[in-house]
Amino acid sequence: AGLLRKGLLFRITLLMSGGASILYIRWRIMGTGPPAFTEVDNPASFADSLLVRAINYNYYYSLNAWLLLCPWWLCFDWSMGCIPLIKSVSDWRIIALAALWFCLIGLICQALCSEDSHKRRILTLGLGFLIIPFLPASNLFFRVGFVIAERVIYLPSIGYCILFTYGFSLLSKQAKKKKILAVAVLGILLINVMRCALRSSQWRSEEQLFRSALSVCPLNAKVHYNVGKNLADKGNQSAAIKYYREAVRLNPKYVHAMNNLGNILKERNELQEAEELLSLAVQIQPDFAAAWMNLGIVQNSLRRFEEAEQSYWTAIKHRKKYPDCYYNLGRLYADLNRHIDALNAWRNATVLKPEHSLAWNNMIILLDNTGNLAQAEAVGREALELIPNDHSLMFSLANVLGKSQKYK
Repeated sequence: AGLLRKGLLFRITLLMSGGASILYIRWRIMGTGPPAFTEVDNPASFADSLLVRAINYNYYYSLNAWLLLCPWWLCFDWSMGCIPLIKSVSDWRIIALAALWFCLIGLICQALCSEDSHKRRILTLGLGFLIIPFLPASNLFFRVGFVIAERVIYLPSIGYCILFTYGFSLLSKQAKKKKILAVAVLGILLINVMRCALRSSQWRSEEQLFRSALSVCPLNAKVHYNVGKNLADKGNQSAAIKYYREAVRLNPKYVHAMNNLGNILKERNELQEAEELLSLAVQIQPDFAAAWMNLGIVQNSLRRFEEAEQSYWTAIKHRKKYPDCYYNLGRLYADLNRHIDALNAWRNATVLKPEHSLAWNNMIILLDNTGNLAQAEAVGREALELIPNDHSLMFSLANVLGKSQKYK
């Protein structure tokens, strides 16, 4: 018995020290502080009223319970207005809270007060698995960065299955027509298997996954943004614009949607609106480096060169290692015939990203055009050592070699 107690104590100590080590490493990776969440991630946690926060937290719990009971409305993201806040006790959704707590209190009372010890053990085990793993996601101890996340009910589903199975076993003991009950159980199992297969097929591609969310969360700006991004990646810009506009309409501070929409409009030469969107994006989020760079590209196209240069340098200030921005800055300097500055900018781009083919190519062409053939050849050979199979670099270097009468 003494050896058993020592072995148990050793295992517990080992588990606790291992868990503490993992938590410490995780804490260090996160920067020794909690992550910063915004209102769109979890709007209830930013509500001023304690009552509003409590009501909405409990409403989220009831929605999680409903997803366990009926996993039909599933979405990859539940933030950004997907679930409007309950701000008044007259909101009919309060009924969901009452139903949840009615069921939970009934189960807890049975788990604590039932005369049947077997029943108490099973209910306690089921409720323990249902509630305890969910507590870190409950907003009770700290703010979490989501409204609903289906991943956090994976472990609680064990408790739900225990309670569900035990409930049917009690019904089967009391039911006279056991075949009907068995058919009902098999029907529920079959429906859930079909739902699982359907949901798995939706996860096979981004397009199916994002579009499946539109019917579940039509008020979620991020869903529209992701559908738009997927369409833009496939080259369907017209359809992408529609979804990006809807994302911005649903969330007027959605800077990533503004940036992507501004990019498409820039490519379609709708420069005025593109500039307005990108200017608004950097006004909302002043450290948004990509939006600053894209704003610089638009300003360059509008021939407002000083503003474009300022935008590029602001982008670099907020993102030190930004080769694409150095590349675009070099293009600006080349347009202004500031050749040394252009070469320096492109050299910075290639230092940060050695495989940046466009920056290498522009350096070769600029040196070629300004008569620095020996330097152009050296740059071309250096580039081809790093990117040996780039046809554009080979072509530019061949032009330089031809001018140098190195025909072979």
